[in-house]
Amino acid sequence: MDYSKVLSPTVVAIKPSGIRRFFDIAAEMDDVISLGVGEPDFTTPERVRLEGIRSLANGCTKYTANAGIKELREEIAAYLSRRFSLNYDPASEILVTIGGSEAIDNLTRCLVCPGDEVLIPEPCFVSYAPLAALAGAVPIAIPTKAEDNFRLTAQALKEKITPKTKLLVFPFPNNPTGAIMEKEHLEEIAEVLRDTNIIVMSDEIYAELTYGGKDHISIASIDGMYERTVVINGFSKSYAMTGWRLGYAAGPKPLIQQITKIHQFAIMSAPTTAQQAAVVALRDCYDDVIKMRDEYDKRRKFLVAELNRLGLTCFEPKGAFYVFPCIKSTGMSSEEFCQKLLYAKHVAVIPGNAFGDSGEGFVRISYSYSFEHLKEAIRRIEEFLKEL
Repeated sequence: MDYSKVLSPTVVAIKPSGIRRFFDIAAEMDDVISLGVGEPDFTTPERVRLEGIRSLANGCTKYTANAGIKELREEIAAYLSRRFSLNYDPASEILVTIGGSEAIDNLTRCLVCPGDEVLIPEPCFVSYAPLAALAGAVPIAIPTKAEDNFRLTAQALKEKITPKTKLLVFPFPNNPTGAIMEKEHLEEIAEVLRDTNIIVMSDEIYAELTYGGKDHISIASIDGMYERTVVINGFSKSYAMTGWRLGYAAGPKPLIQQITKIHQFAIMSAPTTAQQAAVVALRDCYDDVIKMRDEYDKRRKFLVAELNRLGLTCFEPKGAFYVFPCIKSTGMSSEEFCQKLLYAKHVAVIPGNAFGDSGEGFVRISYSYSFEHLKEAIRRIEEFLKEL
């Protein structure tokens, strides 16, 4: 059978994830320190795990409402109000999803028609552009720059807007750079968008992982942005619940209603056990979030200082759990640097161009790993650089 005649050309044209490629190579090697995957090295808080076990023991194994259990949606609404001054009706403005990734996919498909443009600041998480393409949209990259601390500037945004622009992806705190947006910068972005019909997908999965004494500010809280923003968040990063696969979307009722339709037909409902456990996470486990964040902060400071000492210039990331050092001084491309480091010293990091063309010349290193791993990785990277 000639499968080229039956496969979707759009799907075939999409490149596999650059993150997973290096992870898969590293998995086949011995004595590898892998700093590639953005997954907390912490275990899900004990109270959350016990609640998951309790819910199973009590037979909570049925479907839930499409939008998620009422108690969880109420806790999400309370959390967003308490932490970010965002007020949503849990009955009609919050949808519980299979991780934040499902929410990203559903919102994209809910909004775009073939030929519409989706603006995506880069470097960024690898899923946005492929999901836009699968929905028939045209992904439009907006390069961000190290000299701007990888934030999205109002001028760069303005230059990319056309009559076909339908959606702006707003991924801050950012993966892979660790960049954040300060309030004054959010207000500048809001000024550009205020008189348009552009919807903002604000991916805030790292909202609790910000450093330097400043809390995350959601763009939805800026004047004029609430009605045009869908906030996407979840439990994977801040609560170390990656395998539980639970996220949510919060936004205006007319948008959430339509997103829920896609969820209804494609998914039905998020895992019941995970939903029950997430209620306890939001209600009782914020102290665990703070402990994890404080540990990440120590690792962050260590890596930034060490990479700069080694001559791999690294701006100070203020969010997420990644550093994004520049490797241009080595004379190698991002791919070449990562491959040679992996095979020579068994340290796996991710080439910056896996996150868009503007990531070329950089690599992503995750510090969601133990201090012991990070110290040994730095030792090996120093050896690698001396041997070049």
